[in-house]
Amino acid sequence: MVHENPLLSPSTLPYRLPDYARIRPEHYLPAFEWAFTEHLREIEQIATSAAPPTFENTVVALEESGRMLEDVAHAFYTVASADATAPIQQVDEQLAPLMAAHEDAVRLDARLYARVRAVHDQLDTLTLSEEDRYLVERHHREMAHAGAALDADDKARLSELNRRLSVLTTTFEKNLLADTNELAVVFEDAADLDGLSEGELSAAAEAARGRGLDGAWVVTLTLFTGHPYLSSLTNRRARERIMAASRSRGSRGGTHDNRGVLRDIVRLRAERAALLGYPSHAAYITADQTAGSPEAVEEMHRRLAVPAARNAAAEYAALQEIADRSASPHQIAAHDWAFYTEKVRAARYDLDRAALRPWFEAERVLKDGVFRAADALYGLSFRERDDLVAYHPDARVFEVFDADGSALGLFVLDLYTRDSKRGGAWMNPIVSQSAMRGTHPVVVNNLNVSKPAAGSPTLLTLDEVTTLFHEFGHALHGLLATVTYPHFAGTNVFRDFVEFPSQVNEMWIYWPDVLAAYARHIDTGEPLPAEIVRRLHDSEAFNQGFETSEYLAAAWLDQAWHRLSSGEVDAEIDVAEFEAAALADIGLDHPAVPTRYSSAYFAHIFSGGYSAGYYSYIWSEVLDADTVEWFRENGGLTRANGERFRARLLGVGGSKDPLEAYRDFRGRDAEITPLLARRGLTA
Repeated sequence: MVHENPLLSPSTLPYRLPDYARIRPEHYLPAFEWAFTEHLREIEQIATSAAPPTFENTVVALEESGRMLEDVAHAFYTVASADATAPIQQVDEQLAPLMAAHEDAVRLDARLYARVRAVHDQLDTLTLSEEDRYLVERHHREMAHAGAALDADDKARLSELNRRLSVLTTTFEKNLLADTNELAVVFEDAADLDGLSEGELSAAAEAARGRGLDGAWVVTLTLFTGHPYLSSLTNRRARERIMAASRSRGSRGGTHDNRGVLRDIVRLRAERAALLGYPSHAAYITADQTAGSPEAVEEMHRRLAVPAARNAAAEYAALQEIADRSASPHQIAAHDWAFYTEKVRAARYDLDRAALRPWFEAERVLKDGVFRAADALYGLSFRERDDLVAYHPDARVFEVFDADGSALGLFVLDLYTRDSKRGGAWMNPIVSQSAMRGTHPVVVNNLNVSKPAAGSPTLLTLDEVTTLFHEFGHALHGLLATVTYPHFAGTNVFRDFVEFPSQVNEMWIYWPDVLAAYARHIDTGEPLPAEIVRRLHDSEAFNQGFETSEYLAAAWLDQAWHRLSSGEVDAEIDVAEFEAAALADIGLDHPAVPTRYSSAYFAHIFSGGYSAGYYSYIWSEVLDADTVEWFRENGGLTRANGERFRARLLGVGGSKDPLEAYRDFRGRDAEITPLLARRGLTA
């Protein structure tokens, strides 16, 4: 019965937060089925209306439709990524083809498209606001791009391709989660983990206990190829085991092997692109992004790859010198890079980043760092709501208030790793802001920080501090966008623009007022010494050859797979050989600098939303680096600067062409010079 399913009636909790305390896994599929039916009924009313198409009865009506489905989907996919228990995974597998079929039933509806196109054809005669006009343009463009203009036979084939791809991408994610858990590295002797801090050892012991391995230590794997522990573990064999486990995910045969899955994904995406009139999936994707074409993406890759590889080679030589002088000389391998990098950093800058963790206690970083910067820029304040239950006990809920004291929305933080959570870090909406619907935003940040034993503090690495600030930049985008239509809410912007606000938010990590507030020693309360801060600044471009190369290698692999035409995808293609050839082509095939993600565990592109779009991070960083220059030139962390950034960029969400919004903020197009300088890629 409808009334017995908490997903099928509006939530009575503040901000329409889903009532996760009442929602059980068996509620999701019936809720989706009901919401599908309701949405199709609404679409049928629009498509069969006897009235001539207008902005109100077609485009606005389309925006008003599907509200129940959006609510159910946001509630479910939040859980499916952050707490994918076996019952949730079963729902996800059953749901994937149903969701694909439903989306096609809406966006490929010829009657609906004809009405949207009719309104689009009238645009120059209609009196509409800028947001209204852009809404018409986007609906028309997105439906055409999805295939709404195809004939019936081609639409049927397209829907079948979309259905099969939805199943395959879900399978890829499931395989990766299972293999990542299976490959967690078990150590029987704490001596093998020499170099880890007390907190890190506590987290490894806690992870072992969670698997019933009392007396052992378990190192769980991160999504990316490397692992934070590789920089401090003194035991070379331990480093090698962790790196080997990470790189073997999804490609060691057996039930969870992703190589066949990804080959099928690439082949079907190429076939779909051809059906839609594009030479490749990359051409299809970039056509509706700010980049415009895969050729523009390639031009940037090749421009950056040469100096990045050159710098990585120089860095490697410095590492090898130290290894040659060690008690047991050896050739630097991928699992050695992070460890010897810290030795070089210590020698060059007298800086041990692993020793900084006592200054980065998670609660202080959050409240006196992340929240403090948001207050200084935008006047935001945060109050924890212990009375509100999220989807997992580790997920904390904060109410967010604007500068005038008015309620803005909810922020949910889910900090810790667990076996049911996918790797990496991300932000997603649980409720989207919309003036038309009268909804305020509810957004969640997920990270994968190792959880220490009860009673022990959570001490972050500097990289984890960066991730927390970065993901909160996405959260700010979701919280501060103020739009009329849900289509434009929060981070609903072009994929190669979405990383820009989050990257900008990283600049406040080292801002003096912010750093002095949050970087205080866990035992003494003393601030991070000024001399160490200076060394951190001095070393900002250090190891950028490696970091840029490993990122560009992954972004290039993404393009290489997705620039294949439908006739070029061989079902028997050897994944390892393909990767090697692609990386050699762009000169990023240094054996000690592995790609940030190898294909079989590249979730961003084979189960996430970044297919042919992983270049977005560096593409957005051009805007980010240029924006950081603007902030510094204009006084930095001030309310005036924050309000300008909020009003002209964060606040518009997706309701404006992103590059137009950037020009409105900056007064010109972005320049690449600040990025080149930041990454040490100048001559």
